[in-house]
Amino acid sequence: MNCIIIDDEATARAIISQLCINIPRLNILEEFPNAIQAIKYLNQNHVDLIFLDIHMPDFTGFDFIQTLKNPPKIILTTSDTNFAIEAFEYDCIVDYLVKPIALPRFEKAIQKAEATNSEPVKSRESVDAVETASGNDLYINIDRRLIKLDIPSIYLIEAKGDYINVKTEDKNYTVHSTLKKIEEKLPDSLFLKVHRSYIINIKKIIDIEDNSVLIKKDVIPVSRSNRPELMKRLNLL
Repeated sequence: MNCIIIDDEATARAIISQLCINIPRLNILEEFPNAIQAIKYLNQNHVDLIFLDIHMPDFTGFDFIQTLKNPPKIILTTSDTNFAIEAFEYDCIVDYLVKPIALPRFEKAIQKAEATNSEPVKSRESVDAVETASGNDLYINIDRRLIKLDIPSIYLIEAKGDYINVKTEDKNYTVHSTLKKIEEKLPDSLFLKVHRSYIINIKKIIDIEDNSVLIKKDVIPVSRSNRPELMKRLNLL
């Protein structure tokens, strides 16, 4: 099986790679320190199995899975035991390995992967694209279904490579889209692009300091060129 390893810790990647050496039928194609690089690779390459960490900067393992339309088989490799139940809501996940991983347990996971047919992720949060907006509603295409988001509940939209993170009061969504596309569908009265990578809901601002704003627990940079417009919107000029 052709495999890739996704883990932000170099030591963890090296350990998994060493475990794979003990199983000749595994062929490690690439290793990635983050999900963004892996997504770009998978857009052009086919793999049979992914060894995936859960806790990583920017994209968690689950965020990563939700971006994949037809995910291969996935074995989670993590130090956290708290997500086992959530993990098996995804049909593509064939096993959940807790670090440190012993070789006999690793071999058992590979046997499961070999015996399991990979199927698409069944996740209500797997988002393809922004579709349309109507009134206070923004519709996004999730598994070929239009899901309605309440526009005022959106507080932050962040660009992440070829994807954007839409953060709402209730959930976060990873969308294969651009800031420009979603900006066109949001009301100017609520939303402002304050940086090349961020659109914010100005009604959700908690604090402003120098060239940044605080929304929820997110500190968002404000570019010099966009600061005057932000001040104007907030009636601070």
